[in-house]
Amino acid sequence: MSILLIIIHVLVSIALIMIVLLQTGKGADMGAAFGGGSSQTLFGSTGASTFLSKATTAAAIIFMVTSLGLAYLSSHRTVASVVTDSPAPVESQAAPGTTAPPATGSGDTQPAKSAE
Repeated sequence: MSILLIIIHVLVSIALIMIVLLQTGKGADMGAAFGGGSSQTLFGSTGASTFLSKATTAAAIIFMVTSLGLAYLSSHRTVASVVTDSPAPVESQAAPGTTAPPATGSGDTQPAKSAE
């Protein structure tokens, strides 16, 4: 399901980019540079909503819904973790230039006596 949602998300984002780039700006008309004609229109200076503006709205809504869906799916993923539950082994590390005493597994804190 997430693969299908990712494919839809990518296609809608490409479509949204293309739709926005195809639209003309507000100042594309020569009369708009001097403010002419805005009082004569019924819907104001922008005019009636065109197919491209409706397509932009629809693509933006689909983009937001797929974004929310992908965020939800990624936060509720039930995949086994790569990290195991057992703790990592502790290794003693000495500072650079110094020698560390050899680690003993018996837990003795006193140095071993040599047999003479």
